[in-house]
Amino acid sequence: MSGLALQILSGLATGGIYASIALALVMIYQATHLVNFAQGEMAMLSTYFAWMLFAGGMGYWQVFFLTVAASFVFGMVIERIVIRPISGGSVLSVITVFIALMIIMTSFAGWVFTFTIKSFPSPFSDWWKITPLLSPHEVGMIAVTLAMLALVFAFFRFTPVGLAMRAAALDPVASRLVGIRVSRMLALGWGLAGAVGAVAGMMAAPIVYLDPHMMGGILIYGFAAALLGGINNPWGAVLGGLIVGVLENVCGTYLVGTELKLTIALVLIVGVLLLRPAGLFGKPTVTRV
Repeated sequence: MSGLALQILSGLATGGIYASIALALVMIYQATHLVNFAQGEMAMLSTYFAWMLFAGGMGYWQVFFLTVAASFVFGMVIERIVIRPISGGSVLSVITVFIALMIIMTSFAGWVFTFTIKSFPSPFSDWWKITPLLSPHEVGMIAVTLAMLALVFAFFRFTPVGLAMRAAALDPVASRLVGIRVSRMLALGWGLAGAVGAVAGMMAAPIVYLDPHMMGGILIYGFAAALLGGINNPWGAVLGGLIVGVLENVCGTYLVGTELKLTIALVLIVGVLLLRPAGLFGKPTVTRV
């Protein structure tokens, strides 16, 4: 039983990372109705930015908040320079740009930082072990993820800007009629997605280590989480991330083995699209003909 409890608790810890990426994917999907396949690479570049600040001698939490702020600006710049000019194009052209961004960012990181695996510090390494089943970093990772999700919830629920962003995502035409700058809300959505992705990257790097491909598998798990919880439901995507994390650990340990854990995410993606496209907590989209 202790072995199963360990896998569940560890799955919740890694599921927090998947929940962060899923939340970032949902933010952009609500604004564009497209999946940002470069979200993982944006998080990876943010993590390399943090690594450079560490190399300059800065403290962890100073680096953490500076990286989140820089990633917010980076997300807005990507939206303004790359995404906005093609926003009126076909779905295929936008998806092609997302894939091109993914490849360009990976190649750029490899060119600048090389493809050598690098270690990344954890601020929780000196913590006392709260439970013998989890490492201090896993406990800290859960705490940071829950705090971030609470802040995102409060932002969208109680602030005027957050409410305006929700309105712009649900009905852009009506939002423009009441004076909401929909383009500005879209840029803010990309900025928030960049910031949330940066948190996921910095929490994942001490476990998976830092290299240009570090977020590839995590993005797939995050995509599975977003689909499972509901691609149009941010809080469902968060719950989906926790579920995917637990399923990955439990099934990887007792059913398919650690080498085939990624197939669990792929099976979830196919299964959800076939059986329940709206996800467990999402609302089906009904179109009148």
